[in-house]
Amino acid sequence: MKFYAVILAGGVGKRMGNVGKPKQYLQLGSKPIIVHTVEKFAIHPGFERVLVLTPAEWVENTKDILRKSFGDSEHVIVTEGGAQRNDTVMAAIDWIEQHDGIDKDTVIVTHDAVRPFISERIIEDNLAAMKDYDACDTVIPAADTIVVSDEGEEITTIPDRKTMFRGQTPQSFKALRLRELYTSLSEKDKDWLPDACSIFTTKNIPVKLVAGEEENIKVTYPADLRMAQALIAE
Repeated sequence: MKFYAVILAGGVGKRMGNVGKPKQYLQLGSKPIIVHTVEKFAIHPGFERVLVLTPAEWVENTKDILRKSFGDSEHVIVTEGGAQRNDTVMAAIDWIEQHDGIDKDTVIVTHDAVRPFISERIIEDNLAAMKDYDACDTVIPAADTIVVSDEGEEITTIPDRKTMFRGQTPQSFKALRLRELYTSLSEKDKDWLPDACSIFTTKNIPVKLVAGEEENIKVTYPADLRMAQALIAE
């Protein structure tokens, strides 16, 4: 099997407030968040390449940032993503096919650029899961009670917390299988499906759960950035 890390860096950082740049480029300790994230995959020996996908207007800037840490490496590639998350994942698959070739055993390990604290154990468990599954998702148990409301005014139901999990990343996939399923979707389905794992569940294809970690936080809000700075300081 061949494994490719796919770092999704398409966020614009609206929920971070008026910071002047997408959140993945904010400083975390001595380096931008995106550098911390890419490093975790770049140093892992299991990946053919690390693909970093950004909006078109940030491609050159991202290349400059990553060049300071990785040089002009053919192992770390920056390329343009798509309009939505799943479009960006498809763009990564297309890049691999055009440049390296692709077959049924090609696996992509997709990860949010703003989750810089991913552990080697989580990466290893994702790689291991793909030996027996077409897809896997990294999750942690829901610590709070989950309340469902159809209209946002009253409780519709309260599901058993033991069956509830919070999704993280990585999410990993057999690349050709993912593209096959995605292209079979209607445009309406493509619009509402939130991520690539939901494509598999919609088609009733098993998705393996991999245990995440509380420290594998996503830096979305100012409070998350403060927490990330504290973790770096430790």
